[in-house]
Amino acid sequence: MAKFLAELLGCTLPSKGASPMFESKSHSRVGLKSSTKQKTSIFSALASEKSLSDCKKEQQWKPPMYSSITPVCFTSPLIEKPIGKESMPQTPPFSAMFDSSGYNRNLYQSAEDSCGGLYYHDNNLLSGSLEALIQHLVPNVDYYPDRTYIFTFLLSSRLFMHPYELMAKVCHLCIEHQRLSDPNSDKNQIRKIAPKILQLLTEWTETFPYDFRDERMMRNLKDLAHRIASGEEQTYRKNVQQMIQCLIRKLAALTQYEEVLAKISSTSTDRLTVLKTKPQSIQRDIITVCSDPYTLAQQLTHIELERLNYIGPEEFVQAFVQKDPLDNDKSCYSERKKTRNLEAYVEWFNRLSYLVATEICMPVKKKHRARMIEYFIDVARECFNIGNFNSLMAIISGMNMSPVSRLKKTWAKVKTAKFDILEHQMDPSSNFYNYRTALRGAAQRSLTAHSSREKIVIPFFSLLIKDIYFLNEGCANRLPNGHVNFEKFWELAKQVSEFMTWKQVECPFERDRKILQYLLTVPVFSEDALYLASYESEGPENHIEKDRWKSLRSSLLGRV
Repeated sequence: MAKFLAELLGCTLPSKGASPMFESKSHSRVGLKSSTKQKTSIFSALASEKSLSDCKKEQQWKPPMYSSITPVCFTSPLIEKPIGKESMPQTPPFSAMFDSSGYNRNLYQSAEDSCGGLYYHDNNLLSGSLEALIQHLVPNVDYYPDRTYIFTFLLSSRLFMHPYELMAKVCHLCIEHQRLSDPNSDKNQIRKIAPKILQLLTEWTETFPYDFRDERMMRNLKDLAHRIASGEEQTYRKNVQQMIQCLIRKLAALTQYEEVLAKISSTSTDRLTVLKTKPQSIQRDIITVCSDPYTLAQQLTHIELERLNYIGPEEFVQAFVQKDPLDNDKSCYSERKKTRNLEAYVEWFNRLSYLVATEICMPVKKKHRARMIEYFIDVARECFNIGNFNSLMAIISGMNMSPVSRLKKTWAKVKTAKFDILEHQMDPSSNFYNYRTALRGAAQRSLTAHSSREKIVIPFFSLLIKDIYFLNEGCANRLPNGHVNFEKFWELAKQVSEFMTWKQVECPFERDRKILQYLLTVPVFSEDALYLASYESEGPENHIEKDRWKSLRSSLLGRV
């Protein structure tokens, strides 16, 4: 895990000559020429109007697709309707949870600055003891926590305690304080509190279902749900069954997804190994599988959205979890780092970058390599138009890898005006200012969407993780008095909740199994094999490259 984070947090948009996730010395490209006319689209129009030098002269430049979009409030809730006869307090959906300051104002009305171990300022909850925050999570007859608080606390609490420990405390408070264990308790009171407890459990299981892979979590959930359903109300029993069945379906889908990932990983081979057994003349390339770059961009979007969908919001926190100084249980620390789906998504980014580089370095003829570069430029351009920034960045990273960027004779034949615009759009300078502007535009377009396609927002994922990492590192989890720094966790939850909205979008494009199979399973070159293919295509230019070429031929091909 430490190695994964080190690699991830070192990433920027690679200079020419860098591997996808790492910085390295750049090799400049030469022989760039202006673009010829293409099918009319946003980028072809921009390419014909702006050269790279024009772009550099402008301090702020953004494509017209996002130039006149007004943000509005997103209205589809995560939980469609409340459970039980009594309606729950209305809480905002993910995208409307947090205002520009990082949390919803007017959530906590209190005349006092400090109340029951919770500290408020201007009616906003800023900090509190862990016990008080847990108490604040549990509903009673007259109170139900706001959804922003539920999401924020369930997300951040795992920095201080296991989810199963929190669940045990919640169950204890619900049972003892609400007298669910007392057969002589007031049935009217139970009738009022039961749907609220069930609603809290439903929000937990729907938003953080992976917590319940822990048998201790599931055991506590079923125990509390059984107490609620054991009363006279048939509605509660039915809703408890629906909640648990929905949870089991989600966990089964996750298990199946992980099995597919493991199968793909176990069957992957190096492209060079395949080449040794099959003549290159009968090898397929991406263009023979999918000749239309627009279709390929759509299939990449399928993969991106599917993998995004399986990332739990808690993985963003668990990726950076550190030992709580007030926690003496050393044995539980490593168990919290459950980030497999997040890591799998980053691995997909790297695979796509290497696939792009492999497809470019594979062809023997210079004109075929140039055609492949132009093909991927069109794919990247369409990814931008769709709002698929992760695939866009992976393609740019692959094309900027040193084995590709050193092919000067190949690049001299490429019409690169559109690629220059894409690079400008994803330029890492000023903390990715251009990209962040485009991302905000895509997010606003999603809110006003008239079609499923316009709802798509797929962020450059490594940068999103980097932002969350520095937010986490920049502020302490606890204040000097031992209180939990809840103001920090409002900001953390705001960023993660935006991701939660994006990952729920269904891909509107038709699936093509043949293309998807190729993208996910076709062997790709290792870094050494890429260099060898590059040197075989365009010979070494200096003694260092010649020595490396000889070494690679000896080690990979067994030639001298």
